Amino acid sequence: MRNMSDDHTHVQDFFAARAAHWDSRFPDDGPAYAAAVAELRLREGARVLDAGCGTGRALAPLRDAVGPSGVVLGVDLTPAMLDAAVRAGRGLDGQLLLADAAALPLRSESLDAVFAAGLIAHLPQPGENLRELARVVRPGGTLALFHPIGRAALAARQGRRITPDDLRAEAGLGPLLAGSGWQLTSYVDEDARFLALAVRPI
Repeated sequence: MRNMSDDHTHVQDFFAARAAHWDSRFPDDGPAYAAAVAELRLREGARVLDAGCGTGRALAPLRDAVGPSGVVLGVDLTPAMLDAAVRAGRGLDGQLLLADAAALPLRSESLDAVFAAGLIAHLPQPGENLRELARVVRPGGTLALFHPIGRAALAARQGRRITPDDLRAEAGLGPLLAGSGWQLTSYVDEDARFLALAVRPI
């Protein structure tokens, strides 16, 4: 049976091998990231985390949303991805932290929102890991689970079929979030994007 450290090593190896060319593989995703961030409706001065930030493509729109008085954090498990974010100048838009989204070095209820692009498929224990994201968000705060293409388009890109146990399927995602301290409020799965929004109940 694979343990948590095995999962971490697998994720780090996968993304480390792709970090240097990640942005060039997906050069047109910027507008989709900006549109997804806009859906969070962040206020000026808000505190937001990009969980599993990778090369930091969401950091600039997050900074634009919260303004100079806000706090933008980017957390990733893979040093090579954070290095790529720094080389792209994205460290200027937020503070980059080498950390595990499943064990965040943040105070409870210290954030207003979490943005997570492509993260859920890489969580070793999704229920428990989503609960950790809920821990650091204040009651009434929000979560955006995002991917710049929908489930069917992603499966086709990867040469596979969508299976009933796909974590992003609406029928399973709602209960998964509910059991992890979130309430699903919006769900969009179309070719151009996947975006599930949730709130931490008050």
